[in-house]
Amino acid sequence: MNISDSIKYIGVNDHKIDLFEGQYIVENGMAYNSYLVLDDKIAVFDTVDSNFTEEWLNNLKEQLGSRKPDYLIVQHMEPDHSAGITIFMDTYPDAVILSSAAAFNMMKQFFGQDFSDRRILIKDGDSLSLGKHSLTFVSAPMVHWPEVMVTYDSYEKVLFSADAFGKFGALDVDEDWACEARRYYIGIVGKYGMQVQNLLKKAAALDIETICPLHGPILHDNLSYYINLYQIWSSYSVETDGVFIAYTSVYGHTKEAAKLLAKKLEENGCPKVAISDLAREDMAECVEDAFRYGKLVLATTTYNAGIFPYMKEFLDHLTEHNFQNRTVAFIENGSWAPTAAKNMKLLLEPCKNLTFAQNEVHIKSALNEESLTQLEELATELCVEYHS
Repeated sequence: MNISDSIKYIGVNDHKIDLFEGQYIVENGMAYNSYLVLDDKIAVFDTVDSNFTEEWLNNLKEQLGSRKPDYLIVQHMEPDHSAGITIFMDTYPDAVILSSAAAFNMMKQFFGQDFSDRRILIKDGDSLSLGKHSLTFVSAPMVHWPEVMVTYDSYEKVLFSADAFGKFGALDVDEDWACEARRYYIGIVGKYGMQVQNLLKKAAALDIETICPLHGPILHDNLSYYINLYQIWSSYSVETDGVFIAYTSVYGHTKEAAKLLAKKLEENGCPKVAISDLAREDMAECVEDAFRYGKLVLATTTYNAGIFPYMKEFLDHLTEHNFQNRTVAFIENGSWAPTAAKNMKLLLEPCKNLTFAQNEVHIKSALNEESLTQLEELATELCVEYHS
C-alpha cells in the first residue's frame, strides 16, 4: 500500500491480539502502522509491536531494495510502536534516530540504552530535509504520552500523526471509521482533551492533505470530517443529540425500568435512545456512548450500601476520562435502604459542568404506581426541548 510514489506503508496487521492494552476488545484486530519516505535521504517513521518485527523488517527491506535508511524517526515510545527500535539499529548500523528528549529517556528504560552515539535530539519546530521532502516536527505532549511528536511533510502535505486519528481494527477489515475511532479516542486519549485541542490548533496552521496515523487507515478524503470529530471529542462536546441509558440489574426490576424509560423517551420524541447493560456489554463501548450523547441516565441497585460493582466501574471510567458537559439522571432501586442515587452523585463529583435532572426515579424492589409516575416525569423532563 503506497501513500504516494515516495511514501510507502510498511506496517502490519495483528489478528492474534484479543485485548489491546490488556483491556480493549478488538474483534477485528489492530494495525501497527509504520511509514517509509524515499528521497535523497531515507526516513522510517516508527516501528511495530514485538510480535511483528520480522514481518515489518521484511516489508521495509522489500521497499528499500538495495538502499539503506538514514533515519529512524520515533514519534511515540509505546511498545506497540517502539519494540523494533533495537533490531532496526542493529540491522542498519549507519542509521540515526531522531526523537524527543523524553523519548530517549524512555529508550533507556525500555532497552537499557539511549543510542547516545547515533541520535539527533529534536524539539518543537525543528526540521529535517530529506531532499524534496522537508519534515517539521511538532511537539504533542500527552497525546497521549509525554514524549509524543508528530511530523509534517510540507512537500506532500502529509501529517504523520502518531496515535492521533487512530482507531481499533486491522487494515484488511472494512468497518465504520467513526465507531472504532471514537472508542479508541475516548478510551485511550480521552483524558487529555486539552492537549488534543492544543495539537489541533497547531495542525490548523498546516496545509494537510493526508493524515498517516499509527493505528487505522490512512486518511485522504474529507479530512474536515475527521478533524471535526476530533474537535467534538477533545472539547467534550455533544456529538449526537439523544439519551444513553446505562443500567445494571440483579433480578430484572431495574432493567424493566430502564427499558420502559427508553420506550417513553421515544414516545416523547427523543431523536436517539441507546441503552446498555453494563454487566453484559463491552465496557469501553458503554463509556463511548456516555461521551457521545448529550444526556445520560444511570440506573442501578443499591448494593452493600453502595452501588452495583459494574456501575461503580463505569463511573470510575467516566471520571478518569474527564466526563463533563452533560445532563445526568438517576434511577435507583433498593428493597430496604436505597442509597444508589446519592452514591452515584458522590462518584461524579470530580466531573465538570454536569446538570442533574430534577426528577429521579426511586424504586423499592419493583416498579409501582409512584415510581411509574416518577419515570413518566423523568421522560418528560429529558425530552422537554423536543416539544418547544
